[in-house]
Amino acid sequence: MFRRIINISKSQSFFLLGARGTGKTTFLQQIFSPHDSHRIDLLSHIDLAELEARPSRLADIVAQQKKDWIVIDEIQKVPALLDEVHRLIESTGQKFVLTGSSARKLKRNASNLLAGRAFMFNLFPLTHVELEGQFDLDQALSYGTLPKVFAFSSHRDKVLFLKAYAETYLKEEILVEQLIRKLPPFRRFLEISASQDTEVTSFTNIGRDILVDPKIVSNYYSILEETLLGFSLPPYDTAIRKRQKRTPKFYWFDTGVRRALAGTVDDPVRPQSFEYGSLFESFIVNEIFRLLKYAERSSACRFCGLTKTWRLIYSSSEAAKGPISLRSRVQTGRMKGMSKRFASFLDQSKTPCLSSSRAIQCKKSSIEFIACLGSRPYRTSSPIVSVK
Repeated sequence: MFRRIINISKSQSFFLLGARGTGKTTFLQQIFSPHDSHRIDLLSHIDLAELEARPSRLADIVAQQKKDWIVIDEIQKVPALLDEVHRLIESTGQKFVLTGSSARKLKRNASNLLAGRAFMFNLFPLTHVELEGQFDLDQALSYGTLPKVFAFSSHRDKVLFLKAYAETYLKEEILVEQLIRKLPPFRRFLEISASQDTEVTSFTNIGRDILVDPKIVSNYYSILEETLLGFSLPPYDTAIRKRQKRTPKFYWFDTGVRRALAGTVDDPVRPQSFEYGSLFESFIVNEIFRLLKYAERSSACRFCGLTKTWRLIYSSSEAAKGPISLRSRVQTGRMKGMSKRFASFLDQSKTPCLSSSRAIQCKKSSIEFIACLGSRPYRTSSPIVSVK
């Protein structure tokens, strides 16, 4: 059992959102005992049918149980319950924990998201901090870090689990919830989207490949984000208008699920291959995204493509003196001469991020990190810090 680093506040009701299999139920069992909480599982056909037919039945359950907390799993399956939850919070002071694996249905089918009456928390696949001594980079790139993956020891079992997970997503989140009308184009979209993870998104090219309108592709990506299976990383530019016109990059929430959908999970990841580099970038970006969320930081992350082998992850805050940037690069050998070449590259760069006066001022006061592979950290030019 893993110690999760998410910091939940119990001062009032809260939502706990996360993709299927991220460990929401297990985590809640760790922090709530059966003595002070009662669980309603909407994945159970009995609970689902009862509350879907009569949401007011929730008041009877609360009165009968007389518990400090009522935990409702998969609240998105009965959005009408939110009105009843709202009423009970106001009238009785009852505290609720509402878990969900899809924000899409909640936003579209219910206008009541308990604004101000419930905190919002997110749970993600395991981070390297939570894995502690069990963390292994090659394993994380190959199979991801969903908690259930670590219950299996063999390559075959892990692959079977990831394939089943991908199919479960299609069946339960897409078909049952009726998020799309036609499944075949969406199935092809998932494969292409997974294979193009970490790349700049092109709705037109993907639409041409799967024979649908680019607007439909854009809607497909919205479904992935709202079912918590990934996030878009917007581009960085000092001009807001230019930033709005440029295309974001999309990152899948887990490298193992991405490989299962792309059809590459059967084969081991080969170091120094294109896939290895892409998975490494995805892992680094997801780690930053998760840890910032857990730390409850309001920093905004953006990307700036420098070359085919370099990426800039730009993290800024209004209160910060300047940006903190991270460049990810797969490098297993010696980095002889890297400091001199990298400094020369920065001076010659013509990208908007480095050529504008504001960005140059930020560069002088910012800290830059290079994430690389190797047996030890490498010494580079100040103010660049190399981490391995």
